[in-house]
Amino acid sequence: MKIQKLISCILLTACSAMLAGSLTINAAGSPAASSREANSEKTQITALASGETDTEQAQTTAADQEATEDTWPAGPSILGEYAIVMEANTGTVLYSKNADVQNYPASITKILTALLAIENSEMDEKVTFSYDSVHKTEGSGIWRDVDEVMTMEECLYALLLNSANECAYAIAEHVGGTYDNFVKMMNDRAKALGCENTHFNNPHGLPDEEHYTTCYDMALIAAEAIKNETFREITGTLRYDIPPTNKHPDEITYLRNHHKMLFEGEEYYYENCIGGKTGYTDAARNTLVTYAEKDGMLLVCVVMREDTTQQYQDTLTLLKYCFANFRTWNISENYTGTSVNAAENDFFAQPSFADIDESAQIVLPVKAEFADARMEVSSETEDGDTAGTLQYTYGEHVVGTADVKIVETPVKEYPFENQGQQEEQTEKKVVHINVWAILLSIFGVVVLAAAAFLVYRYIYVLRYRRNSRRRRGTGPVVIRRSRRRRRRRR
Repeated sequence: MKIQKLISCILLTACSAMLAGSLTINAAGSPAASSREANSEKTQITALASGETDTEQAQTTAADQEATEDTWPAGPSILGEYAIVMEANTGTVLYSKNADVQNYPASITKILTALLAIENSEMDEKVTFSYDSVHKTEGSGIWRDVDEVMTMEECLYALLLNSANECAYAIAEHVGGTYDNFVKMMNDRAKALGCENTHFNNPHGLPDEEHYTTCYDMALIAAEAIKNETFREITGTLRYDIPPTNKHPDEITYLRNHHKMLFEGEEYYYENCIGGKTGYTDAARNTLVTYAEKDGMLLVCVVMREDTTQQYQDTLTLLKYCFANFRTWNISENYTGTSVNAAENDFFAQPSFADIDESAQIVLPVKAEFADARMEVSSETEDGDTAGTLQYTYGEHVVGTADVKIVETPVKEYPFENQGQQEEQTEKKVVHINVWAILLSIFGVVVLAAAAFLVYRYIYVLRYRRNSRRRRGTGPVVIRRSRRRRRRRR
């Protein structure tokens, strides 16, 4: 964690320096003051900046779209008064009509109920229906009895396919501990997702003056839900059978998805639809959330206060318009920006330590190029693995973002940056020493030296004695010879 904080500080310092120097970078990465060639294999990012750092997400009405039709395709005419289409992967609003006006959501509320249940429980948990869950709900349901038991998975299929209100109530009590606590969980989750004009007062969507949302806020919730694989599987299921329960031992409960765009051969079938949720009350009229996927785009369409069947016609019109007029661009594959590196600091001379999220993308009109989008940098992040965020805009529209992820890289000048690699390198350099072998070797050398000295000493003594004897033996011999000579002379 210390490593990541240090790298983040360095990155943000570089960003600040670039902003102070009024350096601007367009989406193609060409700075106004200077330019550098980008690494084609792996983008090295240490500072990116362009203009202002705070941009509110554009939500245009039909009139706004006409005013900016030179850069953004003009949206189609629909009969409904409240609608939005959002690309779920990027959060890009492709079409908006009165999307911030508060309305009753009816049963599309259950999208958030399902998401919270999936996130906070296991599918095999046993859910018991209380008296309140059975007797304090009305409208659509599967007619459960008090103390009836079903698995969470079975409850979720009944919730999303048959819009069962008693299942929504039972799920709330089971997951939240209490009904009221679950409602609080709903509002907390909505707020965390960025919903500013929403307040939930129940888990099912039955009429309540304190229960309202907007098309935009509902799109945020729906976009988050579809990222969950369990939710995605359930919402796209056509039929599901609930086996006999303790209260219905001889009865199978057959479920059929209420969303009419999922069934091939029927009037409102749409081949790119992958799921959604219907809703209706007298107060809310028809509401509909629809998911559709094609050519790398995942669309969420929300319409509210629609006349009967008109919700499907408007949804189909909007989805076809968006798929025909927009396309996605992968940011990491098309980004050609600049970076601060070894020229400014030896630290940056190391291999790339910050990468653009490879899955991030932007959505642009089909006639636009990636370079037409403008990039800005945001350094505000609570994620220790993220150095900052690149935000792309096209005209007045926010079209996508990409996180700049910190990559752990060994840095020779700063060994503390990667302790694990340092320890590995240290282990490779360690020489294992056998102390006893060294001592024996030293002892052997000493013994050999002593032996050599003794041999030398012995030879020296022998030579000395022999020489001494020779010197002593010379005198007597001479004397004896002299005596012999004297005797001969006599």
